[in-house]
Amino acid sequence: MSPSNGSAIFNSYRALALNCNHVPHVVRFHQRHRAFYLVTAVGASFHIYNVKKLGIVAVSNPLPEDITCLAADRMLVFAAHGNYVKAFAKNKDIVYIYKGHNAAVHLLLPFGDHVISVDRDNTLIVWDVQSEGEYLQLNFDKITFTVSALLHPSTYINKLLLGSQQGSLQLWNIKSNKLLYTFQGWDSSVSVLQQAPAVDVVAVGLTSGMIVIHNLKYDEMVMKFQQDWGPVTAISFRTDGFPVMAVGSHVGHVGLWDLEEKKLITQMRETHTTAVAGLTFVHGEPLLITTGEDNAIRVWIFDAPGGGGRLLRCRMGHGAPPTKIKYHGSDGQNILSAGQDGTLQSFSTIHESFNKSLGHGCKNKKKSKKKGLNYIFMKLPPITNFASETARQSYWDGIVACHQGCQFSTTWNYQKGSMGAFKLKPRRCKKGHNENVYATAVELTSCGNFALVGLSSGHVDVYNMQSGIHRGRYGKNETHHGQIRGIAVDGLNQLTITAGGDKQVKFWKFKSKELVYTIILDSSPATILLHRDSGMLAVAMDDFRITVLDSETRKIVRRFTGHQNQINDMAFSPDGRWLITASMDCTIRTWDLPSGCLIDCFLLDSAAISITMSPTGDFLATAHVDNLGIYLWSNKTLYNIIALRPLPADYQPAVTVLPGACQQDLKSSDIETEVQDQMIEYESSEQLGEQLVTLSLLPESRWKNLLNLDVIKVANKPKEPPKVPKSVPFFIPTISGLVPHFAAAEQQGAEDQSKVVNLGVLAQKTELYMQLEGALDTNNYDHVIKLLKGMGPSNIDIEMRSLAPEGGGSLNVMQSFLQMISYMLCTKRDFELAQAYLALYLKLHLKVIAAEPVLLEEMSKVSVLLEETWMHMQTLFNKSMCLLGYMKSALL
Repeated sequence: MSPSNGSAIFNSYRALALNCNHVPHVVRFHQRHRAFYLVTAVGASFHIYNVKKLGIVAVSNPLPEDITCLAADRMLVFAAHGNYVKAFAKNKDIVYIYKGHNAAVHLLLPFGDHVISVDRDNTLIVWDVQSEGEYLQLNFDKITFTVSALLHPSTYINKLLLGSQQGSLQLWNIKSNKLLYTFQGWDSSVSVLQQAPAVDVVAVGLTSGMIVIHNLKYDEMVMKFQQDWGPVTAISFRTDGFPVMAVGSHVGHVGLWDLEEKKLITQMRETHTTAVAGLTFVHGEPLLITTGEDNAIRVWIFDAPGGGGRLLRCRMGHGAPPTKIKYHGSDGQNILSAGQDGTLQSFSTIHESFNKSLGHGCKNKKKSKKKGLNYIFMKLPPITNFASETARQSYWDGIVACHQGCQFSTTWNYQKGSMGAFKLKPRRCKKGHNENVYATAVELTSCGNFALVGLSSGHVDVYNMQSGIHRGRYGKNETHHGQIRGIAVDGLNQLTITAGGDKQVKFWKFKSKELVYTIILDSSPATILLHRDSGMLAVAMDDFRITVLDSETRKIVRRFTGHQNQINDMAFSPDGRWLITASMDCTIRTWDLPSGCLIDCFLLDSAAISITMSPTGDFLATAHVDNLGIYLWSNKTLYNIIALRPLPADYQPAVTVLPGACQQDLKSSDIETEVQDQMIEYESSEQLGEQLVTLSLLPESRWKNLLNLDVIKVANKPKEPPKVPKSVPFFIPTISGLVPHFAAAEQQGAEDQSKVVNLGVLAQKTELYMQLEGALDTNNYDHVIKLLKGMGPSNIDIEMRSLAPEGGGSLNVMQSFLQMISYMLCTKRDFELAQAYLALYLKLHLKVIAAEPVLLEEMSKVSVLLEETWMHMQTLFNKSMCLLGYMKSALL
């Protein structure tokens, strides 16, 4: 495998939990579908959602860089990245590319048959959409007027309103390239310009938090509002008959203002945990769409009498990068993910509608629900590690998690989708002592009844998941002299394995808590992982090495080296054959445990912080540093023939691009190329060894029933002759046989054919006859054997009968046939065919053989060879049976 091929085992499939980012969204109306669609940017691609169900409709092809701004008209979606603006048709394919900017583009606005873009150098270009050419270019002085917002006022033909960071506004006619008017502004930078439902009126959002409703025709301020949450990030107006304006802020709150009474109606606090990036009222409907940098899309409906909105539907992922991911259950359809935002969420690999959020951990549920209590102070820190089981999740909590810097561990209920009832806190920490002690590792037994919690003080405690009661701890004083780095329990609750910072791995009896065995390692373990079915324990070391222990024999069975930085996570394949490791060196390596070799390695742009393998073996899921998504990699060995070879020690992996949000399939040409590059073509020889007896590959129907052919013909004789159909369609005439072929066309017409019968035709020799005659001189019967293999049982029977003198044959041909049998027995190939052909030969020509001395002599040679071959086979059979009997009965 060459480095350009990337991973030999895993192929990028799709990304989960990515919905939107800080780029403002766009809402489009589809004329034919009569439905609204939402366009959001996600990295280098954009997603299309239907507003009705928030289901993903399409994902664009990725761009070389992240999208910086979005815009859309009736037909096209415009996306800017770097210095380029590109237009997408049918939500996927790039049809136009606009080149000309010397800096990054940060503003876009469709304008009829044109599109307007502004870059960071303060250059405004008007592009012709169809020709991709520049229609107009305006350069502004950054000191006096830095463009920060764009708007085409309604009914203002060819007019463009520009907002600046200096606070002033300019109205331009882009057809005549003239500045029509300059608005002085309000001594604050303009962040948002939005058209109001009334003609000549626009809303201006300022970084000071002021919202100004301004009349452009008379340059008069109609009204102004002030929000206390900082800069205005988005503005939208209701168009369903209610004079309401919604304003978004950088802290995630949304304010609703009554334009008739000029007052605040209500506040929608914590709409998003980050700044509100986009905010749009659906035209003619009481629906408000909000998006934020926290990777959440929310649709609010205004049907309550108080004027506030309630959440109608949402799509949300992690607002901060995930810290730990793990498959939940044995079906491989749900992935549990804990993020730095403090939430625990479940993402489905089947469909987004099965996603669920288990919420944010809180210190006290009852207090956090009281009015007037600040929920921020009740939130728990992010989850650093968790374990889950499905055995008893219908009866009690099935997830246990430890939080950053917390002494206690929390339980979670997957089916209820909420935090559990218990906080597992060790008894010795209840009196206020050991405040610096915190939980570092957790584990659940396969039965779901017990949770094991490891602490930074070196203690490991056992709790009952049903009642939350403490059930003991391992060791008299402490389990390890350093902090607990990992805990594992076997599948039968017989053995508990703990790893600590004191370079020790200890084996304990689960029930009696007695120490069984201790292994001292060369370096402190960073984390451990147990494959319960095989008993293999993988230990990642602080010196970037990996050690594999057998939990039954307590011995080190494998050592792997190759990572150049800290190992973040490990995963076993379901059959326990592969160990997959992820490191801060941005590589993901796959180790083959039986051979002890590195068989796969690929490099990523960002390091994988956590990995997990599907219980069904079809996907590998990864979470990465500073990345909100969960990425799926399909296992190519399930649907393709992959030749896995050990990689050299100096192997340099190639950078692999992370998957996109749409499902990606390998093209057949790519598969064929990879197979040709990776496969070592092996052609099996006709005979593995000269001492071995080799059988042919022919089916039994071609040779097994040669002796009973007469009986079969009688049994298959038709009861009545076949009837000729009245009208038969034209078919090319064929000659029947094992391999049917077309009949040769007649060379002469009926008039030119001779009436005299050619007597030579009656005495024509068959091909087998001629091959046997020629083999008498060459003593090479390969062509004869190949010819017999291509014949059916009936043809073989006819050819055998024609070998005798009374059937048109000769003694020489009969002798040649026996020599062919001797040749097959000497070479030990096609053994079963030789036996079948010889049996039929003796059945048909036994009287002729007895009367001819030449055939008797040849037959005696065949008999000796046959007896030697059977004796040799019997010896091999006896040796094999003896060895097999010993293996079954002996105590090894």
